[in-house]
Parts: sequence; C-alpha cells; structure tokens
Amino acid sequence: MLENTQKEFWFVTGSQFLYGPEALATVEKNARKVVDEMNNSGSLPFPIIFKIVATTAENITQIMKEANYQDEVAGVITWMHTFSPAKNWIRGTQLLNKPLLHLATQFLNHIPYKTIDFDYMNVNQSAHGDREYAFINARLKKNNKIIFGHWEDDEIRQQIAKWMNVAVAYNESYKIKIVTFADKMRDVAVTDGDKVEAQIKFGWTVDYWGVGDLVEYVNAVAESDINQLYKDLQNKYDYIVGNNSPEKFEKNVKYQLREYLGIKKFMDDKGYSAFTTNFEDLVGLEQLPGLAAQLLLADGYGFAGEGDWKTAALVRLFKIMAHNKETVFMEDYTLDLRQGHEAILGSHMLEVDPSIASDKPRVEVHPLDIGGKSDPARLVFTGMIGEAVDITMADYGNEFKLISYEVTGNKPEEETPFLPVAKQLWTPKQGLKVGAEQWLRAGGGHHTVLSFVVDSEQIGDLCAMFGLTYINLG
Repeated sequence: MLENTQKEFWFVTGSQFLYGPEALATVEKNARKVVDEMNNSGSLPFPIIFKIVATTAENITQIMKEANYQDEVAGVITWMHTFSPAKNWIRGTQLLNKPLLHLATQFLNHIPYKTIDFDYMNVNQSAHGDREYAFINARLKKNNKIIFGHWEDDEIRQQIAKWMNVAVAYNESYKIKIVTFADKMRDVAVTDGDKVEAQIKFGWTVDYWGVGDLVEYVNAVAESDINQLYKDLQNKYDYIVGNNSPEKFEKNVKYQLREYLGIKKFMDDKGYSAFTTNFEDLVGLEQLPGLAAQLLLADGYGFAGEGDWKTAALVRLFKIMAHNKETVFMEDYTLDLRQGHEAILGSHMLEVDPSIASDKPRVEVHPLDIGGKSDPARLVFTGMIGEAVDITMADYGNEFKLISYEVTGNKPEEETPFLPVAKQLWTPKQGLKVGAEQWLRAGGGHHTVLSFVVDSEQIGDLCAMFGLTYINLG
C-alpha cells in the first residue's frame, strides 16, 4: 500500500493583552480543552496540536512562519476566543502558505443568562472576534475555509475532518510524480496539456520514460515473487479459467503479476506515485497492463489510460483525500437513453480498480482487440450503489479547470456476459439530459475520477486552495 506522510494541524487561538493575564490563562485553558476533546473524539483523521494564544503581530507572524517550515504541518486552524485586533494577523496571514481554517465557534454552546457579566463577555466574545478576523482574511483574499458552529457538535467535527483530508491532499499534491510510459494516445485533444503550468499550479512532476525502460524492470521480476502473489490473490479474488486452458490462464495471469511487480518497483525506485500507459506503444510487453494496473490502483497509486497524465494525477490526489477508499479511474462509455432508465455505463478497457466492487472480483482472461498483444488478465466486477461525484480536469489554454457533477451509482439492470470488464452505472443527479448537456458545454473530458467518498464541498475547498476555477454542475 502506498502510504501517505503523517500530518498534523496547528491550533492558534486569537486574543490580546487588553483583558489581563487571568483572562489569557482562561483562554489558553479553554483552547487546550477544545483541542484535547476534539482529538479524543475519534472523529478526526489527523491530530490537532495546540500551539499558542496569539496576542501580538510578532508571535502570530512567527507561528505562521514555523507552520510553513514544518513539513508535517498540513494546515492551521484558528479560533478567536476573544476579540483579536486583525492588523496583528496581516503579516502572518500573508506569509502562511498552508491551508487555513477559521473555526468560528465559542467555548460554551449557550448564553449563561443567570450568571453572565462583563468579565464573561470580555473572555467569550467569539462572535465579535470572528468578524474582525474574517474581515482581514477577506481583505487579503485568503480564500480560507470557514466553519461556523459549536466545536462539540458531531456535524462540525465531520466538517473539520473533511477539510483536513482536503488540506492533506493539497500538501501531498506537490509531491505527486507521474511517469508516462510512452506518450499520450495520438490525435486525442483533451488528454493533452501544459506540464510546466501543472507543476507550477499543482506541484505535479510529469516524466516520460520509454516502454523499454519499463520492460527491463518487468523482465527482472523473480519467478518466486510472482508465484507467491498468484497464491495470495486466490484468497482475495475468484479465479475463473473460463474458455482458457488452465495453463494459458495461469500464464497470462502471472504475466500481469509480473507487470504489477515490475511497474511497482520502477515507481518506488524513482519516487513516482502515478503512471499512464498507452495501448499504441507496448513494444516489449506481452500484454496491456490490466490486472497489473488494477492492483496498483488498489494500492493507492494513480493511473489513467492513453497517456492521460492529468487524470492519473487526479486519481492519486483524490485517493489521498479519500484514504484510498471507493475512488477510481473511470471513463464514460455508453448510454441508456430510454425514458425511466437514463444512465451512463462507465468502464475502461481493463483498468478500473476494485475499491468500488459490490461483488467479489473475478480474475478472468479474455481477448482484447486493441493493442495487438496477448489476452490480458483483468478483474471483473460490478460497481456500487450510492451517491458519488464524477470529476475531470482539462487545460483550456489560459487556465486549468476542474469540472464535476454529483451522480447516483446503480447496478446494471441486466448481466453483461459479453463485456468481461469492471463496470459502473450512474446517472447525474440533475438527470442524464441536463447533466450531460452541462458537462459537454463545459468541455468536460471522457476520463474522470469517480468517488463515493469525496463530495462537492471538498472539491470546492481544494480548488480554493489552488486558486483553480471550479465548475460545479451540481
């Protein structure tokens, strides 16, 4: 499994010296309690570390500089316990290049009418402090996240957790390296794009390597490793020999496992976390990677077909955000246009990963007309029922744009005995006609990331962090 870097979030509480040392001590005590209880709630995917009660421009600037410097820090969460003059926050906020969450909350979730006095008002004036602080962030065009509500509420903690996952993905984006084995599919437009701008904007490194360089790794895989993996996978997937001889089935499956181990070692040796293949350039390989790509996707690597490096990077990025759950490379293939049955059948030639399987995946070997190589082994399964988002990116010349719409995943109405691939049926929530027309008008591509974990709010948060245009089709 491709592991993510361990991350944490720093918690900075806003106040000022005006209220005296006793009030500041109360502010720190309460802030530590908020952090401890949220950490102990089991709701958050990453720890929060209390850092300081921010009272001056100097200590605010210093803590933001430290947050930038520490690689393990994925973002900063701020809370204005009292009023905190926002001029103190200007320089530190300008310097902060990590995601910023303004948690607009207060220590108690109620007004203590019977005991409230001005001492209480001075210390517990988040409603006052939040507006001052939010103004300066808006003035600085920070595009930070704001979550409003009481910190003990499950809904608020879930929102924080979702934002944390986005922030970690944003940070990890700058480490994504994509290897393209061969170039993209000839004459295809939407899979092309500006690799330099992608590295400037998202941190993605895209490198070309010849298929021959990969073949050396594939051929060097030890037979003992292949045999062991072949046995291990029998405990996880059903092996369906079908119309093949047992010898052919085993040989072709084992070659995919050879490709899997070879590609994995190549990427691990050279620091890549995503890759592409192209059926037009397979010189030296016996099969188009199918099962191999699916197993690598299941491990958390990014992938897309036909040299589509943008989608491969997106798959890796959203797998990070989703903790590698139910998030896959997908392609729109064919339509059901009958009234009452409107749907899109998504698939790819071979390479949809099994994190969305609703049944036990089957390892099968079948001919593939495209590519001109031996019959490739692949995992065959049916996708999920549930709510999802379908996401794509394209380069429009002057800028990249991210496009998505919300969909409802379903199972096909009938079996598809002559289509031995992984497949997923879905319908845009606004209806197939409206959704498809909007997608086409926006210029959305045919390669996508389909996720049953990520939602539109998280995509919007990610785009805000990147300063990326987001076309949310609903």
